[in-house]
Amino acid sequence: MNIDNIQAIAEDIKRMQAASPEELEQLRLKYLSKKGVIASLFGAFRDVAAEQKKEFGQKLNLLKQQAQERFDQLKEEIEAQKEKAEKQDLTRTCDSIALGTRHPLSLVKEEIINIFSRIGFTVAEGPEVEDDKHVFGMLNFAPEHPARDMQDTFFIEKEKGIQKPTDILLRTHTSSVQTRVMTTQQPPIRVLCPGRVYRNEAISARAHCFFHQVEGLYIDKNVSFADLRQALLYFAKEMFGENTKIRLRPSYFPFTEPSAEMDISCNICGGTGCGFCKQTGWVEILGCGMVDPNVLESCGIDSKVYSGFAFGMGVERIANLKYSVKDLRLFSENDVRFLEQFEAC
Repeated sequence: MNIDNIQAIAEDIKRMQAASPEELEQLRLKYLSKKGVIASLFGAFRDVAAEQKKEFGQKLNLLKQQAQERFDQLKEEIEAQKEKAEKQDLTRTCDSIALGTRHPLSLVKEEIINIFSRIGFTVAEGPEVEDDKHVFGMLNFAPEHPARDMQDTFFIEKEKGIQKPTDILLRTHTSSVQTRVMTTQQPPIRVLCPGRVYRNEAISARAHCFFHQVEGLYIDKNVSFADLRQALLYFAKEMFGENTKIRLRPSYFPFTEPSAEMDISCNICGGTGCGFCKQTGWVEILGCGMVDPNVLESCGIDSKVYSGFAFGMGVERIANLKYSVKDLRLFSENDVRFLEQFEAC
C-alpha cells in the first residue's frame, strides 16, 4: 500500500453518489465500516517504512475525514429530498393554477365603504330573507300603499302548496337593515348597509333579478339636508375625482321626506354631453332624503328630538360608471375573460 493508492481512493470518495438510504449504507460499509477500505488502510499502516509513516498517517487521517464529510453531505441531501417529498400535495393538479382576481363589485363596494368610513360610518348587515314588517311596514309602506308596486317582490311560501299571501320575502332593498339598527340602537346612528337584494324583474343589459346595494343612515340631533348634501358631495369627489359636480332633483320615496335623486357630472365626457349621459352631461347614481318622521317613530325614535338622512346606491351602477361596463349581466356570469380585466385593480 502506498500514497498513490490513498490518492486514488480519495478521488473515488469525491465522486461518491447515493440516491437512497440503501445506497448510502452500502457506501458506508465500503469505506467507513470496521471492515471497510479505510480501516484496512489503517491496518496496513504498521507495514509502512518508518520514514513514510508521518506522511502516510497524515494522508490516512485526511482520507478518513474526507470520506466522513462526503458521507454526511450525501445523508443531508437524501433527508432533504425525503422531507420535500413528504410536503408535496399529491392531490394537486399537475397543471399550474392561475391566480384569481377580486370581483369588480367587491372592489367597488369596498371603496364605497372605505370612503364613508373616513367620515364616521360603520358597517351593519342583516338577513336577505326578511319579513314584510322590516322591509315595508316600518318604512312607511301602508298595506295598500301604491308605492309597494314600485318594487316587484319575491315572496316565499311557508309550506309547499299554500296559496295564501305570506309575509316572508327576499329583501328588495337593504333599508331593512336600517330598520333593524334603529330598533336596536339609540342615536346617534351612523351606519352603512351593504348587501344583495332581489326584485322580480326581467334580466337584461340594464336590469337583473338580483343586484347589490349600499345604503347609508345618519340619525342625530339637528341633522339637516345640508349635512346630507355635503356627505354625498364628499363621496362623489372621492369616488369619481375632485372635479366631479353633483345636483339633487326632487323625487319621492315612502321612507324619506323630502326626497331627492342625485346626479353627478358625467365622468366620461366631463359634463359636455355624450352617448352615455344621453347628451345631458349628468348621470343619476343614487336616491336620498331626510328620514320621514313616521319611520323614526315606528322604530322607537323620538322624531321631535332626532332627525336624520338616508341614501342608497346600486353597486353595479357605480361600477358601470367607474369601469364603463355597459351590460349588468357581466357581473354575474363569471366570464373569466371579463374578470381578468381587473387584475391590476
